[in-house]
Amino acid sequence: MPNVAFPTPTPADWRLLAEKALKDRSPESLVHLDADGLAVRPLYAAATGVTPLFAPRPSDADGRAWELRAQVESDDPVEANRQVLAELEGGAASVLLSGAVLADSEPLGRALDGVALELAAVGLDAGLRGPDAANALAVVAKGAPRARLMFHMDPVSAFAATGEAPRTLEEHLTLAANTAARHADAYPEASFFLASGRAAHEAGGSIAQELAFAAANAVALVEAARGAGMSPEAALHGTVLGVAVDQEYFDGVAKVRALRLMWRSICVGYGVELDASIEARSSRRMLSARDPWPNLLRLTAAGFAGAVGGADAVVLDAFTQACGVPDDFGRRQARNTQLVLMEEANLGRADDPAAGSWYLDQRTRELAEAAWAEFLWIQSEGGVVECLRGHLIQPRVARARQTLEAALANGGAHLVGVTKFVDPHPRPAAATPKPVAAPDGGGDACVPMTPIRLPASLEGGGAR
Repeated sequence: MPNVAFPTPTPADWRLLAEKALKDRSPESLVHLDADGLAVRPLYAAATGVTPLFAPRPSDADGRAWELRAQVESDDPVEANRQVLAELEGGAASVLLSGAVLADSEPLGRALDGVALELAAVGLDAGLRGPDAANALAVVAKGAPRARLMFHMDPVSAFAATGEAPRTLEEHLTLAANTAARHADAYPEASFFLASGRAAHEAGGSIAQELAFAAANAVALVEAARGAGMSPEAALHGTVLGVAVDQEYFDGVAKVRALRLMWRSICVGYGVELDASIEARSSRRMLSARDPWPNLLRLTAAGFAGAVGGADAVVLDAFTQACGVPDDFGRRQARNTQLVLMEEANLGRADDPAAGSWYLDQRTRELAEAAWAEFLWIQSEGGVVECLRGHLIQPRVARARQTLEAALANGGAHLVGVTKFVDPHPRPAAATPKPVAAPDGGGDACVPMTPIRLPASLEGGGAR
């Protein structure tokens, strides 16, 4: 068969076809602004002057490119241990623990009975009680230098979400930093801090606001660690960045890549060169409770975004998370969703598969620049602690939330099963009601960035 030279279409060719298809509308009508005021265009091409980017994760794409991280939430050490072992035997590489089992080393040790900490990383989700939980985990590890511990201390996010703390936030940061400094020599494989921006996301914030919060959170933790005697390199090396990924998978891919670019700039500011360690967790604000089954689609899209975006670890909620504490089936579905993406879809076989896409490269750069500008504003106002106490961040997040809620209400955005293709008789799904814990107060306070659930107002009064 002879070689056939196909013509290369130009943006002008596209415009002619677009005008014909749109009839009485112009192609400019396809341009829309996101919550950060960034223009999203219908077409990207080399002629738009997109600068190529390459932001891969540092892990080996020939093996498991990202870490499948499972969540275990239980107050009973025996039940927690059963779940932890089931997750690891079922394909998870690491686990995140939350609940009353973190209160002391005795119940935590029972929850981790049979777990080889040198092989399976164990992380904590303890909120403002993070230092106590970290000390308990250090006791359980018995000084094993190769233990893969993830203390995940993140007092800023816990304070932002609840608006209360038993001490001043500076004291909580200092306590976390001193805890990290105390265990750094004994556990060289450990990470100490989680600099997450998810508090802004779950409250309805925009992508730039979430990334800026994560960056400002990281700086606050590193500065506290320096005050505790840690070097900037040690503090940065012990910091994991946290980000949320939702059903908007292209934005999720660009978000993770943008956070990696921002981390490079933060490290340059400290005179250090380190790869970012990014943990992507599925968004909870997108989950429906009345009909949880479409959450499987949203969670799959979120997992895709985290994997293709280059997150080092991906954590997916069970599809019944909005209904309560998930059962074994819900947890298995969360785990198997990642296994399919990893082992059947082979999403980790290419380093930074988004690289070279005019749209994703441009979106990544624009999000990184918008988030960096937001981060610089937070720092100019005294840092994330002062901005939270001074009620400077919260109104900006509230405006982004109002824009998002309005789009869902007027049909500008859709959630399958909630605003579109609603099942009038959804099948029930098993979950245990989740107890509501009262926040610790009496010390510091701010206006909280309360987590929302976008489908709640559209589910006939369902719980938020």
